[in-house]
Amino acid sequence: MKLRRTLKDPHHEAVVFRRRALVGFVLIVLALGGLVARYVVLQVARYDEFAARSQSNRIKPIAIPPARGLIFDRNGVLLANNVPAFRLEVVPEQVRDMDAMLARLGRVIPLSRDDLDSFHKQLKQSRRFESVPLRMRLTEDEIDRFAVNRWRFPGVDVVPYLNRRYPLGPLFAHVIGYVSRIDADDLDRLDPARYKGTTHVGRIGIERSYENVLHGTPGYQLAEVNADGRTQRVLQIHPATPGKNIYLSIDVRIQKAAEKALDGRAGAVIAIDPRNGQVLAMVSEPTYDPNLFVDGISHADYDALTHDPEKPLLNRAIRGVYPPGSTVKPFIGLGGLELGLRKPTDSVLSTGTFYIPGQSRGYRDDVRGGVGVVNLMQAIQMSVNTYFYKLALDMGIDRFSAWMGKFGFGRPTGIDLDGEASGVLPSRAWKTRRFKQPWYPGETVIAGIGQGYWAVTPLQLAHALATLAGHGIPHAPRLVMATQAGVEAPKVPLPNPPSGPSLVTNPASWQAVDQGMQLVVNAPRGTAYGLGKGFPYTVAGKSGTAERYSRRSDAYDTNKNLAYLASRHRAWFELFAPAEDPRIAVVVLLEKGAWGASSAGPIARKVLDAWLATQPNPPPNTPLPEAGSAAPAMPVAAPTPPSPAVGAAQPAGASSTSAATDGVDEEMQP
Repeated sequence: MKLRRTLKDPHHEAVVFRRRALVGFVLIVLALGGLVARYVVLQVARYDEFAARSQSNRIKPIAIPPARGLIFDRNGVLLANNVPAFRLEVVPEQVRDMDAMLARLGRVIPLSRDDLDSFHKQLKQSRRFESVPLRMRLTEDEIDRFAVNRWRFPGVDVVPYLNRRYPLGPLFAHVIGYVSRIDADDLDRLDPARYKGTTHVGRIGIERSYENVLHGTPGYQLAEVNADGRTQRVLQIHPATPGKNIYLSIDVRIQKAAEKALDGRAGAVIAIDPRNGQVLAMVSEPTYDPNLFVDGISHADYDALTHDPEKPLLNRAIRGVYPPGSTVKPFIGLGGLELGLRKPTDSVLSTGTFYIPGQSRGYRDDVRGGVGVVNLMQAIQMSVNTYFYKLALDMGIDRFSAWMGKFGFGRPTGIDLDGEASGVLPSRAWKTRRFKQPWYPGETVIAGIGQGYWAVTPLQLAHALATLAGHGIPHAPRLVMATQAGVEAPKVPLPNPPSGPSLVTNPASWQAVDQGMQLVVNAPRGTAYGLGKGFPYTVAGKSGTAERYSRRSDAYDTNKNLAYLASRHRAWFELFAPAEDPRIAVVVLLEKGAWGASSAGPIARKVLDAWLATQPNPPPNTPLPEAGSAAPAMPVAAPTPPSPAVGAAQPAGASSTSAATDGVDEEMQP
């Protein structure tokens, strides 16, 4: 076989090479042109856009939540504070598998079921690039353990924050309230710009009512971050504006004395300065620890509070409603004088039973057989039902409700707390709306002793008493006395002018009622005789015992067992001092008390003693004037047995089933 040998053609190879080189050069030029064109687009045409995006990837604005304003008592005792703490936060978009991450993290830092439930709830309400709190209040040991394992958990970080704390805990729970985490409902009503970075909001009490004052304005910082989103350095800081501090009118010393005097019994104590409406004490028992709610209360703690039969979450001072019993008698007596229906010296005969003319149904007094002839002062002193039965009937329900409404009964007092109950002031219009029924005279009669449809809150009665003690000049109750824009800034007092003109047109009318209330405490036959003993000022007061259940027979209750009586009665006591120029008015309610004077009266006296200790120049402990010396010079009638005519007119079983065993001292019980 003959092999052929291919001869090289140098000319042809040179032509091919030149062609290939030209094509390659053209491709290189086109590629370079494309790169230059793209460079022009990125660096010239869209420079501003990409520069901004690059900057935003490198520079991250971080919201700085404002420090919440502090809360003090009137003397500067700290009631609500902000303490430094650390929490664990998660940025969802930086976590690939959330469940797996939580499982791993739980082996480093304990995560309770409550922590996980709260986290998943907030996770649904937040955007993926926003940090979501996972675990609050980390301990130093937990922070150290996480720091060692931090590289294993991208998107998870320990963040410092200010945690709300209530140093006195349960003592002010119903007044100050508490803050808790912001939820979906809050996001709909809160200004997102003002609450940027904020995790908590006021829920109840002062924390909620003064949220706009306490919250402040957020700031921000510009931080340089790496590819993992972690802060490398802070470039700029625009500080937040803290919320204003608040000073309450409450005195911690009086508040503690009131709580101690209640001794855990369900009830309420309120003390008000009648000269300006400032609340000096407001206690509701039982109470709870508001610190439990700040970072999310556990299911176990919440179930314990909500299922407690004593209802510790109920603020009895402003939301509990009860029949006032005989505590309304001084107001009704003043109405009789101011409306021209009575004079101080006018008297009635108390025989033990009162009858509406033309009716056979009787309405009882507290003392079997009555106490004889009494005037207004003596009727207040001995809490004689008959006097006020007849006075209420003579007033008529329309004038009665109109007059009592002037003292604030039947509507919120206007205190600077949310959630105040309105109560019920008996009236023809109210019954028509509520029951679609007419009004009957017998209902007016029992309204005259604070029973029937009556329902008042302890705060309403305290407000009415402060108005009475202030010679009829009303001031809406106020808890916040002043605000302060920082610890170094001066306090700004919040004025509380009278909410209307004086309800008393004749000073003699007020003096007559005042003297009757002095007899309650200082005269031997007063229902709270001896309560003011040893106190340097003259005390004026009134007891009240409202039945929790209607009577089922006409028998007088001779059971002396205090536990039995307490199971049937609401015990009230109201007082003010000094009687001639009042500076404090106190109302005490016990949900279960044997009698107003003996059960609630000593509590009111302890509050009065605590108030006296706060006064800058208390008078020396001088002996009180002779009991009853402040009253008009008229003899106290001795008990008079019922006349045969009156006694014969009482049919068997005619005692009222609606009348209350009124708040008289045990010594006056049969």
